[in-house]
Amino acid sequence: MINDQIRVLDTTYAGGEGGFNTGFRFTLAGVDRTVNADWFYAYPGGAEHQMKRALHTGGPETLNMYLRTAGDYLGWAYLPDITLKGNSYLDGVVIDWESLRGASTKYADRYDQGETATHEIGHWVNLEHTFFHGCNGEGDFVDDTPYEATPTSGCPAGKGTCTAPGLDPIHNYMDYSYDQCYTEFTAGQAACMQDAWLTFRAP
Repeated sequence: MINDQIRVLDTTYAGGEGGFNTGFRFTLAGVDRTVNADWFYAYPGGAEHQMKRALHTGGPETLNMYLRTAGDYLGWAYLPDITLKGNSYLDGVVIDWESLRGASTKYADRYDQGETATHEIGHWVNLEHTFFHGCNGEGDFVDDTPYEATPTSGCPAGKGTCTAPGLDPIHNYMDYSYDQCYTEFTAGQAACMQDAWLTFRAP
């Protein structure tokens, strides 16, 4: 399932579901298994800090992915300008293991195609949610993602929550749509990710 998750990432970041090819590829460098109930049930903050201080490896170019139960969260990640200014041990993404393909039926037909990881890694390379600033002039800081006032649940065709041109980007990996609804990063998002890599992560 871990190897399959890497294939999902390579597909989604290469535009394999219909979006823009971002230029990012992923290579599994290793797997570490740790038994710790506190860490398994950790939320952002608290035990997350102990877990990541103990397990984090590599530099800013190394993606640390923690597979555990995410409780009320499918996953979480911090933007690089937050973690790489004095809190580098927090860098990485946390994913609910049950969001991997074939791992569980808990998220069947909703979040079971491995694309929670695609979404959270988007934050790791400095993308905000498509609905980040709602309908105002800044939006998600990407010019080619339409404004969006509210996160999406499911795949509601024709959803439009802002008066600006364009329907809500429900197929964008940085919304909250179901995995089956996700198909794309935009060219603007790809450029932002590449800039973030050069600014924060390139070795």
